[in-house]
Amino acid sequence: MRLTTLTDYALRLLMHVAQHPERLCTIAEVAQTYDISQPHLMKITHLLGQRGWLETTRGKNGGIRLAMAPEQINLGAVVRDTEHDFELVECFAEGNSCTLSGQCGLTAIFNGALQDFLRHLDNYTLADVLPGGRNSGPGLKEHPIALMRSAARHIER
Repeated sequence: MRLTTLTDYALRLLMHVAQHPERLCTIAEVAQTYDISQPHLMKITHLLGQRGWLETTRGKNGGIRLAMAPEQINLGAVVRDTEHDFELVECFAEGNSCTLSGQCGLTAIFNGALQDFLRHLDNYTLADVLPGGRNSGPGLKEHPIALMRSAARHIER
């Protein structure tokens, strides 16, 4: 399973904004910090605002801030909101054409692994991956998706 860049960028955006609670952040600032296109980041900001993770203010003095404390932003919930395809294998999709559908035990195994992965992420909040958080460390500030990869490796054990 590979998480999309949308999820990666959404986590970067949330982390950046969380590190500047004293002010509104701008899309241009976050785009420059992480070398992300502004139009792409604008779509992500809009999505996160719709889902209640961010507050957005339009206009000359506008910007973005977290809609709640970092301790209240659950990573599993953010991933569920930003990922659109949890179909790890063809048989997860409606109308699939797998010739083994209904005759194979892999579906239940893969579904269990996916649920374990998401449950593991549910144990962490945005506060945990910020500098000084319980899971912060080298690389996580720039690449928050590393936490997801770490979680996936943990599940494999």
